[in-house]
Amino acid sequence: MASIRLENVSKYVCKKVNLKINDQELIVLLGPNGAGKTTLLNIIAGLIDYEGSVFFNGEKVDHLPPQQRRVGYLFQELNLFPHLTVEDNIAYGLRARNHSSEEIKKRMDELTKIMKLEAIVHYYPKELSGGEKQRVALARALANYPQILLLDEPMNSLDYQTSKHLRTEFRMMQRRLGITTIYVTHNFYETEEMADRIVVLNGGKVEQIGSYQEIFFHPKEAVNNFIGSPNILKCAAYRELGLGLAEVRCGDISLLVFGEGKRISEIVILPEDIYLSNSRPPGPDINRIKGRLVKIEELSSSMVYCTVNTREVSLKVKLSKEVFDSMRPKVDDEVWLILAPRKLKFITENNS
Repeated sequence: MASIRLENVSKYVCKKVNLKINDQELIVLLGPNGAGKTTLLNIIAGLIDYEGSVFFNGEKVDHLPPQQRRVGYLFQELNLFPHLTVEDNIAYGLRARNHSSEEIKKRMDELTKIMKLEAIVHYYPKELSGGEKQRVALARALANYPQILLLDEPMNSLDYQTSKHLRTEFRMMQRRLGITTIYVTHNFYETEEMADRIVVLNGGKVEQIGSYQEIFFHPKEAVNNFIGSPNILKCAAYRELGLGLAEVRCGDISLLVFGEGKRISEIVILPEDIYLSNSRPPGPDINRIKGRLVKIEELSSSMVYCTVNTREVSLKVKLSKEVFDSMRPKVDDEVWLILAPRKLKFITENNS
């Protein structure tokens, strides 16, 4: 496959970007809208002019047109041909490059098996679900034996369950094929199960590179402004409940978490992943915390930070201005928080 190196690459918002991506690595390019993520993909693919240099396996490719760079690209808009079947959509690029019928059949058999499309090869796009369309578009991007795969927010239009399932399948497929991959998203949680490393891009600059744990637990200041500074709670007591669940005691609050059989030392949750209510929420009394609102900060015209204290714990909550205004909470009000178990991350004593 291929390693990638960008040297002083500039175009639009991107200014002198330097980045190295290892052979067979899956890099997640993370950042807010307008950060320059798609611009970088287009530069690597050779779809736009740029300043600076791009290297594949140490060889400069600036002079190569897109069709000679051996890059597969899955755009945000899948752009499947509505008049072609699944089979013909996938094989389109192979036929355009005059591959033999035998080679096309061999590649089709391989890709439809990998992407689990054998049963729908004669369907048309209008007959497919969102997840099936995504698989077809990915198979088409892989058809011409690319050495590099670029994915621009490929799960953006899918519901949570479908997206999560496809991400798991794609990660297994990427490891099997050993293809160097850049996966663009603005959703921080997509990175946890996908990335070998995360590259955080903001304002056309690389702000931080690291593993999910490094970015989540130790974000640089500019990254904090994007993903939010996490709430970190020290765990004073830990008890396994079975079935993958554990109860942890953090100060005067108890939380249920999906444990891994290891003793948890710290619980971490982002401010935007805490639900705030000015009345007791309905439902089971799990991970519901009563506290007092002690501080309100308007981050911008659209976002508000609320600090909520119990007797021993302080938590920051990030709300949209619209949600905040609908509740109209005031300092010193009694409020309720919900900390969803699947949003809780943790550090165990073995990796703290």
